[in-house]
Amino acid sequence: MSDRITLGHGSGGRLMHQLLDEFKKVFDLPGLEDAHEIEDRIALTADSFVVKPIFFPGGDIGRLAVTGTINDLAMKGAIPRYLMITYIIEEGFPIDDLVKISESAQKIADEVGIKIVGGDTKVVEKGKGDGIYITTFGVGIIPDGISLSTDRIEPGDRIVINGPIGDHGVAIINAREGFGLATDLKSDCAPLSQLVQEMLKVGGVKFMRDPTRGGVATILNEVYQETGYGIIIVEEELPIRPEVRGACELLGIDPLYVANEGKVIAFTKGDPGDIIRVMRQNRYGGGSCCIGRVEEDLDGVYLKTRIGSLRPLIMLSADPLPRIC
Repeated sequence: MSDRITLGHGSGGRLMHQLLDEFKKVFDLPGLEDAHEIEDRIALTADSFVVKPIFFPGGDIGRLAVTGTINDLAMKGAIPRYLMITYIIEEGFPIDDLVKISESAQKIADEVGIKIVGGDTKVVEKGKGDGIYITTFGVGIIPDGISLSTDRIEPGDRIVINGPIGDHGVAIINAREGFGLATDLKSDCAPLSQLVQEMLKVGGVKFMRDPTRGGVATILNEVYQETGYGIIIVEEELPIRPEVRGACELLGIDPLYVANEGKVIAFTKGDPGDIIRVMRQNRYGGGSCCIGRVEEDLDGVYLKTRIGSLRPLIMLSADPLPRIC
């Protein structure tokens, strides 16, 4: 590994995993999931947000921070309860913008029912920050009987997602770089805790992750590395908006590696029809569908193309779009 940190070390790909290996040499970590379960069915998570721009189509850094924390708890099956939020603000940052960001964060908290109970504020000199960074700490309660783990995944399990992929990453890069892409595309930034609880009530859900940094392909590679089981997803079944597909072709990136902020990938037992029907009744699950399955005699993650061939989906060294969350 390089002896200097690069943007790639924070982007969810292979470089970040190498960095996490360095942390594991120092810290006695029980695991490296986005949230961790401790005693008495309590789930904890911490997250930081450095998205640029801080206001973007479909949200802002405040909405993103609370949503991301809620979703990390939800992926453990937890019901979000409490949140602390910390601001690192650059000198000269407009107070009106700070109020807007805070109101946006509170609006999502109210929607979900999570209480913002405290936090911290620090100010750095002008030119020593980039507007505002946010760090959060969240606590949730895992209902009795809920246990989500890659240890439960088996060959034949289906892979379900709740809607189109790549919206967030493309919306951010278009707003940041001013490409002028002719699209009304917005970030999919959305809290998924209620959707997840509705899915869990149906039963059959074994594991969940939200495909943020690194996108769908990176999450599937992480599951493959942990289970040893191969994965095939079907190109014809992938929900991708035409404008996202077009933008990715223009930028030379694969939408399967583009970040999402309102999506859940679920591994389910057998036919996921009942789960998908329930998901589609939720405001954040209207585009839910099955995109693939787990295979026993297969080494790696593959995309079954429209012509029937298998294209390998490797873990990239870094996310092609940095600072998207």
